Amino acid sequence: MTTGVCIVGAAESDLGVTGKTALHLQTQAVTRALADAGLRLADVDGLATNGVSRFSATQVAEHLGLRPRWTDSTFAGGAAFELYVGHAVQAIQAGQASVVVISYGSNQRSARSRTFDPYEAHTPEAQFEQPYGPLYPVSAYALAAQLYLHAYGADRGRAGMTSVAVAAREWALKNPRAYRYGAGPVDMEASPLVSDPLRVADCCLVTDGGGAVVLTTLERARDLPAVPVEVLGYGEATTGTSIVGVGDLLRTGAVDSGRRAFAMAGLTPADVDSAQIYDSFTITVLLTLEALGFCGFGEAPDLVAAGTLPMNTSGGGLSYCHPGQLGVLLLVEAVRRLRGTADRVALAHGTGGILSTHGTVLLGRTS
Repeated sequence: MTTGVCIVGAAESDLGVTGKTALHLQTQAVTRALADAGLRLADVDGLATNGVSRFSATQVAEHLGLRPRWTDSTFAGGAAFELYVGHAVQAIQAGQASVVVISYGSNQRSARSRTFDPYEAHTPEAQFEQPYGPLYPVSAYALAAQLYLHAYGADRGRAGMTSVAVAAREWALKNPRAYRYGAGPVDMEASPLVSDPLRVADCCLVTDGGGAVVLTTLERARDLPAVPVEVLGYGEATTGTSIVGVGDLLRTGAVDSGRRAFAMAGLTPADVDSAQIYDSFTITVLLTLEALGFCGFGEAPDLVAAGTLPMNTSGGGLSYCHPGQLGVLLLVEAVRRLRGTADRVALAHGTGGILSTHGTVLLGRTS
């Protein structure tokens, strides 16, 4: 089937340590993505964003001089921007908007705003987990990693996580925009332990950065200069807000979001030429690959080691950029792959919270 909706513009803001405000980075991303699409701010009537303030969509719209008739500021962490794609497709199909911008920007590195803050004290899970002093969220992902090592073998599991970090760094060494560009290969043995079994090299970067994508109808896209990339399918799923609320840490909600996206697109994992998988931690990638059906459960270490699936080709959150929420930049990279390589189908998958919310998007070349 066809959704009839395309991404026609995609761009990053400045990345790394920028010294700029979050709104400045959002402005860069939005204006660059619109320039890529051959559109103007005046063409935009839909906006999806979060992370700027209590009323993020309102804040960004006012800053850019927009008066959108459709907005979305759903906060679902790293999965939000893949969710926004599905929501934007629905809005465009329903005639609620004609040109939607999905954007994000964060200056967390420059502002030194990233912390290992505990759970909010008023939440139910805090009483069960906070007494143990976890580092949020790394200790929760470390528990998932420990379970993975126990279930599938410590040596294979550890090798799989290392392979994820090594592959991300190899891609970053080819990407001048990557934070770890020129840093050399990963040395896991020298990487300090953060929350057993996760080391620094298993954990995403803390950087400034942002990005934006522009969506409109396939019909309108034909009159624009950029190569359009069609949204083929999308799916979302939400499971539990914390470790104590998840039934099986090794089978995440990506099982459901992926199944829904592939069913909509009429595709299978075998049809995917490249994948941008949220890599908040190396274990996130192994769990997601298995949940999406790229391999069987417990088999992701072998898949990553084989290197047959181009994955996180920018360097990912581990070596390219991680400004708090990476999801929009997964979409930007997927679009670039479809425009600049022989790829026909690309997947972008976001994971938010403690393996809590999952968004899967399948994109395809239109020509």
